[in-house]
This record gives sequence, structure tokens and C-alpha cells, in this order.
Amino acid sequence: MSRTRYKITDQIATHFLTCTTVNWLPILAKPEPKEIIINSLRFLQERNRLTVFAYVIMENHLHMIARANDLSAEVGAFKSYTARRSIDFLKAEGNVFYLEQLKAYKLDHHKDSTYQFWQEGAHPKLIQGVDMMVQKIEYIHKNPVKRGFVDLPEHWRYSSASNYSQGVGLLDVCVDW
Repeated sequence: MSRTRYKITDQIATHFLTCTTVNWLPILAKPEPKEIIINSLRFLQERNRLTVFAYVIMENHLHMIARANDLSAEVGAFKSYTARRSIDFLKAEGNVFYLEQLKAYKLDHHKDSTYQFWQEGAHPKLIQGVDMMVQKIEYIHKNPVKRGFVDLPEHWRYSSASNYSQGVGLLDVCVDW
């Protein structure tokens, strides 16, 4: 259960979500953690546990618009799985610096783990109509442009922008909403 003031009050409604690494550490800068995220989202989609409408993975956070029958549970499972796999990657890579950071920033009430990968919560915002959906999708897709990583949204590999502009991307998303 999240200890944040942001709550998913309608578990089956579409929400804009943000998952952030602890202390905004740029752990997602390498392709491997991004692939872990993509593969996890694909797994949830293939089992009809999550519908993704838009996403972007940046170096220290993920934005997505999604819906599920129990969104809190699915986001929790996603964050738990991707954290474990990403920490395993960091261990295999011998990345002592990030592992020490994940240990140092772990919240005290996480007694059953050595590390904390994600900040608590997902800062859900209920999508309340088409105008808000369009605004949030544009925000998501323009994130890498705003950061100066690419000139056009569809040039960012880890985003659904190319799904909307070219009909194909790394992860299938639902563009009919």
C-alpha cells in the first residue's frame, strides 16, 4: 500500500501514472533496465492485466497512461518485478555505486529488502475526458524533446510516440480510446 497522498480511487479507470527511481537516480539510462520495463509491460498486456495507451521511459522515471481491472495491484506488481530484475542487472554488472545509492535511499519501513529501486506510489491522475487524454499523451511524448534528447518525439526509442505517428513501436499500445 502506498504511503503517499496520491491514490487510485477508481481501480478500473484510465490514469496518468509516473514511476520515479529513488532520489531520481538515472538508473534507467542504459538500455537493459528499459528493456526490463518494456518486457514487463508487454507481459501484463499479453495476459490482459493492463492496457497501455501511452508511455515514455526516461533516465530516471516512467510516465504512462494505463487502465486495468485492479490498477493499484498491477502497478504494484509491475514495480516490484522491474525493481527486482533491475537490481539483479546492477548486481551482475557490478554497479556498486547505484547499489549503494539504492541501499542508502531505502525507506526505513521497507524491512524485508536491502534496496529500494522505485519511489513509493505512482502519482496517479484520473483521465477525465478526451481533452485531458490528449494533453497527457502530448506531455508524455514531448518529454524527451523537452529534455533535449531528440528533436522529434517519435525519435525517442522508448516511447509510444512512434505508435501514434507511424503505427508501430517497441511496445504495442492502444491508440483507440
